[in-house]
Formats: sequence, C-alpha cells, structure tokens
Amino acid sequence: MAHEGYSIRDSEFWKIIISLGVGSLFIFAAMYAVQPLLPVFTEEFDIPVSFASLSLSMSTLGLIIGLIVLGFFSDRNGRALYIKLSLIGSVIPFLLMPLTDSFLFIIILRFIQGFALAGVPAAALAYISEEIHKQFASFATALYISSNALGGMLGRVMTGYITEHFSWEAAFYILAAAGTIIFVIILFTLPGSRNFKPTNKSFTKDIEGFLFHLKNPSLLVVFGLGIVLQLSFTGVWTFLPFHLMAPPFSLSLETVSYTFLAYGLGVIGSPLAGWLADKLGLRKVRVTGVFVLSFGVLMTMSSSVTMIVIGLCVTCLGFFTAHSVTAASVSRGVQHHKGSASSLYLVSYYIGVAGGSTLLSPLWESVGWKGIVIFTMTLPIVYVGLIRKYFQSR
Repeated sequence: MAHEGYSIRDSEFWKIIISLGVGSLFIFAAMYAVQPLLPVFTEEFDIPVSFASLSLSMSTLGLIIGLIVLGFFSDRNGRALYIKLSLIGSVIPFLLMPLTDSFLFIIILRFIQGFALAGVPAAALAYISEEIHKQFASFATALYISSNALGGMLGRVMTGYITEHFSWEAAFYILAAAGTIIFVIILFTLPGSRNFKPTNKSFTKDIEGFLFHLKNPSLLVVFGLGIVLQLSFTGVWTFLPFHLMAPPFSLSLETVSYTFLAYGLGVIGSPLAGWLADKLGLRKVRVTGVFVLSFGVLMTMSSSVTMIVIGLCVTCLGFFTAHSVTAASVSRGVQHHKGSASSLYLVSYYIGVAGGSTLLSPLWESVGWKGIVIFTMTLPIVYVGLIRKYFQSR
C-alpha cells in the first residue's frame, strides 16, 4: 500500500523541506547570478549589451528545454535522481567559465547549465505532492516557492558584492563550492521516494497533453500574461545596473547589487495574493497586481535613488502578487493534464525571462532607461486590457 505521506511531525518532512529548500536556493541563485554582472561583462569582454545579456537568456532557453525533457524523464525514472543530477550538473559550468577568455564559450556553458538547472523545478513539486501528506503539502510548497525567491535574491546580491571586492571569477568559484556542499547535503538527507509510480504513458501521450492545452484559448491568454509579466519584470532588473552605474548616479556594483534585496517582498507578495484572492477573487487581485507593478516601474523614472529603490520594492510586490495569482489560475482552469498545464505556464514564464534580458536590448541602446520604463510599464496594462476584452467577448 502507498504511504500516506510525511506529516509535519515526521523528521523526514523537515529533511525534504531542507533538502528542496537549499537545492532550490542554489538553483535560482545560479540562474540569476549573472544579472548584476552584465555591465562588467560588457567592459571586460568589450561586447555590446545585447551580447552580454545572452548569458542570462541562453541559460533561460536551456532551462525551458530542460523543464520539458527532464520533466518527462522524472515521470519515468523518479524525482530524487534528477534533483541530485541537477545540482551537480549546475556546479560544473561554474568551474569552467572562469577559465576561458571567450564570452561565446561562456554563453554555451550557460545554456548547458540552464538545462541542468531545470532538474530541480521539474521534479520538486511532484516530489512534494507524492511524498508529503496532503494536509501539509500546501505548507511545504509555500516554503519551497519562498526559497525560489530567496535564492534569486541572494544570487544577485552575492555575486555583485564578491565581484566588486574580488572578481566575477571568484564569485563563480564560490557558487560552485556552495553548490557542491548543497549537493552533499541533499545526497545524504533527501529521503528516497516511497510513493513514486513510473508513468506508463509514451512520450507521444505527453506531447498530446501539451498540445491539448495549446488548443484552449483561455489558457493561451493566461500563458501570454505569464510571458508579459516576466518580460517586463526581467527587463527592469536587467538594465537597472547599467542605469544606476552610469552618471548621474555612478553607483558601485556592490551598491547596485543591494537593490536586489527588494526581491524579498516576493516572500510577502505571494502569500498575500493567495489570501486576497480567496476574499476578492483571482481576477481582481491579478489586475491590482499588474497596476501596482506598473506604478512601481514608473517610480524608477525618478532622479532620486531613494525613490528608485522604493519603486523597485513596489514593482516586486506587484509582480509577485500578479504572478502567483496567474499561476494559481492555471491549475484551477483545467480539468485534465494539470501537470502539463503547470509546466507550460513555467515555460511561458521563462520565455519572458529570456525576452526581457535580450529582446529589450535594442530599446535600451536606442532610447535608454526611459524607453525601458515606458515599455515595461505599459505592456502589462495593455495586455490585461486585451484579456478583459477577450473574456467579455466570450
């Protein structure tokens, strides 16, 4: 008989929480570690902003492919295996990137690293749903998602600080060391699966599950919102270091990296959005989150660093509110193939990351920060307006 799952009173419950938490923290730290380093890359390698930004967008592309491929394999071979392989596979590129003088090789390694990074997010939520008692699964999931935001924040802040005082190579070596330690922790701490049942479906059936959702217009507009939200959000954070390190601010990389602490509001925004959605409904909270996001972006147009930082905090609060509600609406809006629907939302989410880090480069190079602000502020509002008209027409 299948085990009912670990409860909060079981030591294995906390082993799972610690293992997946630190694993996710490292994965998202590794994912976004290069974002504050883009001005450093453009100067050291003498490359344009658009080329430097590929260090983020190509790893995101690798992650998107990995989410699909490794998600399929984890359904067949188990969750814990791919969580462990993901960590060790993510560490190796950090050891190799400082050894090359070719930024093209760094981009190739980042793509490979992105694919490896996908193992944890592709398997972790399924592992929680299988091994944690359903009464405590939501709590475990919330802790796991909080570690995502925390990892992204720490990765940005840490690499900026270390690069300012030492070098970006030192930052990568430290990340590799941290990843190795976390891999060892998970290797000996993460409990083996007790409720995993390999799927009997063929890859063809999995693909059919994806295609099933792509024929649903209501889901398509939600996936589109995932792209739009993340494209705007990533666009702001990608070009912020260039803006603040240039005159009239001329801030150091270390100081700029501290602005990423605004990400901490993501830990507040997500549960707050869930509570408000239960009271007011998903649509109202989603629209409110979008307007808060856009207002925060507008505030970064200020000539005051203090006002810019406040604007970034408001931006983060609005983004994580809108994003968490949008993600929740995916699972609530489908009756079949819910796992495929959630995976597709993640794919759309990371398409937005890739777009925000690279596709907006021409806009930055032609009109600068004002152009980035106007575009990223306007796009979500316009899209939400189109979604509203679409649902009214239906």
